[in-house]
Amino acid sequence: MNIKEIKELAKKFTPQQLENCITQAIQNEGKNKCYTNDDILEVVNTLAKAQTVRELMEQGYPEIEAIRELARRIRKVQGTE
Repeated sequence: MNIKEIKELAKKFTPQQLENCITQAIQNEGKNKCYTNDDILEVVNTLAKAQTVRELMEQGYPEIEAIRELARRIRKVQGTE
């Protein structure tokens, strides 16, 4: 997980814009207007993480707390929390 990229995307795009980019990436083999990478799964994962961080920030979380919450949620899904 590249925190720097996620932070930059979360600051630059709204959750809806990120959702549109995820859809574009899925439909166009990774190509979208928000973020590019050779690996489609990496593109979708990064955009989804940025979308989550941005949504949390819009709910009032400071940026660093939003990133910590994302990490907590990932650990919970992976069963390591």
